[in-house]
Amino acid sequence: MSDDLFLKIINREIPADIIYENDELLAFRDISPQAPVHILIIPKEHIKTMNDLEPKHTEMIGKLFLAAAEIAAKEGLADDGYRVVMNCNRHGGQAVYHIHLHLLGGRQMGWPPG
Repeated sequence: MSDDLFLKIINREIPADIIYENDELLAFRDISPQAPVHILIIPKEHIKTMNDLEPKHTEMIGKLFLAAAEIAAKEGLADDGYRVVMNCNRHGGQAVYHIHLHLLGGRQMGWPPG
């Protein structure tokens, strides 16, 4: 867990453009944005992948999505729309093994992504 990049951001060991924080969650701008607005929303609790979620995490996962909607509104994305994505493991595109939502917006999103 000591190599968890996101825990280092939570602990302010490395800098990030933090835009939202409460007792359970942190949100910051992605350093390699895939859209004009690309924000990562993470729990402060270390959970490696979606496969590691347990029933005790139900409320926290709901709070991740509520934070995404709140941040999207503050960023001016709510009316035109936005995308929220959570990747799981290598084939799912997960690069940092600490669950996180990608909030993407500010342009038309295509499908399939990528």
